[in-house]
Amino acid sequence: MTNRFERLKMQRRMQRRIRLVVEERRVAFAARDASDQAMDPETTIEITPAAIGRVAVPHI
Repeated sequence: MTNRFERLKMQRRMQRRIRLVVEERRVAFAARDASDQAMDPETTIEITPAAIGRVAVPHI
């Protein structure tokens, strides 16, 4: 059983990972060249664990 602090910490960690993956997908989608415009944005793409966190996220 985890206490409240540990649950909050796990939730924050998971949310941070989700944000990184979403940001990486957004950057990859924006960076692709015009020839790939036929790709369906709703398709699921696999992101390797080694790629997670390698995109610089600007702090606003």
